[in-house]
Amino acid sequence: MRLRALLDTDALGLRLLGGGDELDRTVRGVMTTDLRDPSRYLSGGELVLTGLAWRRDAADSEPFVRILVAAGVAALAAGEAELGDVPEDLVLACARHRLPLFAVHESVAFATITEHVVRQVSGERAGDLAAVVDRHRRMMTSGPAGGGPDVVLDLLGSDLDLRAWVLSPAGRLIAGSKAAGPALPAEVCARLAAEHLTAARTGRRGPHRLTLGPTTYSVFPVRGGGRSPLGSRDVRETVLSDWLLVVEADAGDWPEERLDLLQGVAQLIAVERDRRDAGRTVRRRLAQEVLELVQAGAAPAEIAARLRVAAPVLLPGLGAAPHWQVVVARVEWEGAEFEGGPVAQSLLEEILVDPLATGPEPSDRIAVAHTGDEAVALVPLPAVSSEHDGSEGGVVADALLESVRMPLSAGLDGDGRVTLGVSASVHSAEGLHGALEEARHARRVAAARPGRVCAAGHQELASHVLLLPFVPDDVRRAFTARLLDPLRDYDRRHRAELIPTLEAFLDCDGSWTRCASRLHLHVNTLRYRVGRIEQLTSRDLSRLEDKLDFFLALRMS
Repeated sequence: MRLRALLDTDALGLRLLGGGDELDRTVRGVMTTDLRDPSRYLSGGELVLTGLAWRRDAADSEPFVRILVAAGVAALAAGEAELGDVPEDLVLACARHRLPLFAVHESVAFATITEHVVRQVSGERAGDLAAVVDRHRRMMTSGPAGGGPDVVLDLLGSDLDLRAWVLSPAGRLIAGSKAAGPALPAEVCARLAAEHLTAARTGRRGPHRLTLGPTTYSVFPVRGGGRSPLGSRDVRETVLSDWLLVVEADAGDWPEERLDLLQGVAQLIAVERDRRDAGRTVRRRLAQEVLELVQAGAAPAEIAARLRVAAPVLLPGLGAAPHWQVVVARVEWEGAEFEGGPVAQSLLEEILVDPLATGPEPSDRIAVAHTGDEAVALVPLPAVSSEHDGSEGGVVADALLESVRMPLSAGLDGDGRVTLGVSASVHSAEGLHGALEEARHARRVAAARPGRVCAAGHQELASHVLLLPFVPDDVRRAFTARLLDPLRDYDRRHRAELIPTLEAFLDCDGSWTRCASRLHLHVNTLRYRVGRIEQLTSRDLSRLEDKLDFFLALRMS
């Protein structure tokens, strides 16, 4: 707004004392101060209101006005409530420095002027920003990218004084405005992402609000056209793929105009998201080609040749091909009539990035393909020494999901599951087929565990205990019944505690002394019980094979 508009508003009680030829200056804000040096709180363009408490004598006016002019303020308004007429020395100092000066009638509160200026400036800024947003949208839909989400967030910070961030659905920080200051803590990002996903699954319309401590955040969904199939009516197809725009403000009492503006900003960020996804098309296609060769059992030389061709795209800046890990993911929904592979693909592209890495592009070296309900990622690793097993510095299954478990669980909301499997690293094309099978088997191990979000790594496949969930139920029941039912029946009739004795005996590796001590029995009593177990089952607990059968039966029971 212009200074002239302030002077023409009778309700503000302003009287011009000097600077009539500067009334076309633009007012960008308002500040009330009685500090002798308020420069640290000024950014330029303000109308400064003062009650003159800083003035002790006439000599104070010149340095005060000089400070205001150096800070670029638009004008000074001095109240008449304390001293009556504005001192002549202040009028002269303002005239010397061409700073417009107003007198504020004693009947007018500074709060009245502040409210009026803020209301007018905010409305004008919103209109200006809306025009900028519309201009950027037109440019980006028909021309080169506009600089990423950061550019749009900086507009919110500079023109609407809003601290804003863009997060992935798993809570990774993608971008933040310069005005936002330090990055949001990881736990805050996770809570905001969880709130967004919960709201989306329950059908609540954005913006979604969340108060954490003294701060209220409003969350706007960022939905790109590329991830919302035409005619799709199932929110589960995109809920784990959408970004979210977070602003540090309570949008609950915002006018429709400002809400519409923020929705426009979200759409603008969605254009950038779609543009970035389009840039991933080549990497996805190359990953798909490599995956098809591996699955078809192609010769290692053919796979290696394909990887050499793909290296400049899959490994920008790395040069030679490093070691590889394979990560397999499935997103499964109860009763879904669509394939979960595309959702799993987008999810892997987000969560395989270091959670501490900001920006939209750290995943450019991760190629993800999908087929059916499954997504497969080829993750390059720095070359490792041959004396290592390849796991150092690579993807670790549990750590991979730890930081995103809470928001993903909220998005799955009782009827979905995310399961991941991670292979060991391999250093050649010959190892990729084995790595793929290893990752798939690890994912099946994860799927056998309880919980909505589960992962398993290659390290865990060395234990036969983790293979037990894959024994068919009828085989499991028959095996355990043949070995354990005679002992259970005997325990019911005689209260002999043969099952607890068997468990303790195996746990003590067949040591008579340690087992008797643990059960508080005499060794002869223990020998009697073990003998009864062998008699009832026709097994010999001194033989390794029979010990192993009992061990497995107890684990499967």
